[in-house]
Amino acid sequence: MSSENRFQLTRFAWLSIGAAVATIGLKVAAFGVTGSVGLLSDAAESLVNLVGAVVALVMLTIAARPPDEEHAYGHGKAEYFSSGVEGALIFIAAISIAYAAFVRWLNPQPLEAPGLGLLIAVVASAINFGVAQVLKRAGKEYNSITLEADAQHLLTDVWTSGGVIVALAAAAFTGWNWLDPLIAFAVALNILFTGFQLVRRSVLGLMDTALPSVDLKKINSILDGYKTQGIEFHAVRSRQAGARRFVSMHVLVPGKWTVQRGHKLLEKIEADIRSSFPAITVFTHLESLNDPASYDDTKLDRANENGKKEPPPN
Repeated sequence: MSSENRFQLTRFAWLSIGAAVATIGLKVAAFGVTGSVGLLSDAAESLVNLVGAVVALVMLTIAARPPDEEHAYGHGKAEYFSSGVEGALIFIAAISIAYAAFVRWLNPQPLEAPGLGLLIAVVASAINFGVAQVLKRAGKEYNSITLEADAQHLLTDVWTSGGVIVALAAAAFTGWNWLDPLIAFAVALNILFTGFQLVRRSVLGLMDTALPSVDLKKINSILDGYKTQGIEFHAVRSRQAGARRFVSMHVLVPGKWTVQRGHKLLEKIEADIRSSFPAITVFTHLESLNDPASYDDTKLDRANENGKKEPPPN
């Protein structure tokens, strides 16, 4: 996907911002009508959604920039910052919700006009659910962790609202006012787990974690087809930066091959891997099967361990 097309993903961030503004207004209105701490906590989470959507817009804009001299591998990792920020904001929202629930638990209060409040909350949840589905599909289609994180955040909000709605209905029907803070506290625990998942995924991306096992199996399957021809591979490494994947490897061929023949093989291997993945950069290094030095660089880090200058090759 080109940088220009990648920039078009920002329209989904604008959609998320619009949804957050609308749901904040609806949930605040619902809280004003009912006085429910559950709805207040729900509105607080939507405020976090708004901040997260704005961060997503900024990071998607940065990630869409083409490679330059200072960022030769592109700006795709900017998306991990967005996902990490959203995860951190979810943590903050969960803590604030838990605190509000604890205060209300100590001093339960009857709900006012629960019917109208429930109706408003249902409308807000429907908006979030619809936008979340759009973002989720776009995130998978364009391999954007930012859109996937935003979708996950909105879906968390939907489940939060669902729990609040059930609690409000139960409290209104039974008169058990302690249900309101209880469900708010349960919601806080649930979104803490979601925040942890988002932060973990962002950290793994920033730490250049290898591609998922399903992708690596696909790559190894391609390489296995060449091994039957007497070709060997080692030092196969991978990482992911936002929507882009990177793979590097050493390809060992018979020493009697010409450079031209080896180069054609590398081009074919790279083309086979690129045709199997939407956005991947492949680096290959040609080596001789008959040279012992070819097997000295199988370690992940070939840095000179003793600090001495390595002798030049013969």
